[in-house]
Amino acid sequence: MVTEEKLAGWTGPSSPTEKDKQERTERMIREAIDAHEGFDGYRSDFAIYAKGSYANNTNVKSDSDVDIVIECTDVCYWQEHDPAKGGHPAGSPYTGPWTPEKLRAEIAAALEKKFPGAVTAGSTAFEVDASSARVNADVVPSFTYKLYFSDGSYRQGTKVFKKDGTAIVNYPKLQLERGKEKNVRTNGLYKKTVRIFKRLENELVAKGLTEEVPSYLLECLIYNCPEENFSRDTWRGTMRGCLAKIFNSTMGPEPDEDRWMEANGSKFLFHPAQKWTRAQVHKFASDAWDYMEFE
Repeated sequence: MVTEEKLAGWTGPSSPTEKDKQERTERMIREAIDAHEGFDGYRSDFAIYAKGSYANNTNVKSDSDVDIVIECTDVCYWQEHDPAKGGHPAGSPYTGPWTPEKLRAEIAAALEKKFPGAVTAGSTAFEVDASSARVNADVVPSFTYKLYFSDGSYRQGTKVFKKDGTAIVNYPKLQLERGKEKNVRTNGLYKKTVRIFKRLENELVAKGLTEEVPSYLLECLIYNCPEENFSRDTWRGTMRGCLAKIFNSTMGPEPDEDRWMEANGSKFLFHPAQKWTRAQVHKFASDAWDYMEFE
């Protein structure tokens, strides 16, 4: 059985040493971009910021890599939520130099100069290997993206082009905002529960008792749990409530209504193109429930 004392010990963030390495990694990536002459004349058109569990302060030691977005704001890709109703204001096509290929090439050159021999170009992000002074990092070339609604309002995120030319839309800043809001509403218990959940998954995987679950998915699952679960008297009570909710909510096919959302509040958590399935999550919740020795 996982004791109350152990769960309480799992609520904390990364250690000060690990946090120093994370911050140093982010700083070194910023320095790499700032020093690269390929961005001369366009530096004000780029935003560099952390995303994911490091930015949201929900990472734990075994998941302590850093995700950094390099967002080109000189270009704005857009879509309309309902093309029949419109919403995008009139404008002119982009004629500047920043194509997906050029952005990847300049970021690659900047990183390879700063971290010689430590950079790998993945299908989406550039991976920078850890050293004794820094943690692993994923650097994501991105463009500004806006989804327009019929009244002219929009939801802003990023558009990321893969090496094969396909693209995905992310909402990293909305994930950060939604996480902060939920953490405030739960008096700081939401992020503590996410850290418990991640450490529980790590222990289960290490013991061969479940399959690995992506860190982001774990955060999304806790994000979808009702807030009354976080106000229980014990951490075991909180975990019991959350695991029961996750287990029951992933039983059977995806419903037509009240579908779960990612932690950004903008994308469905389960859909055919997703990297995970309801069955995988359902099995993990069952494995975790048994390991906690709940009845």
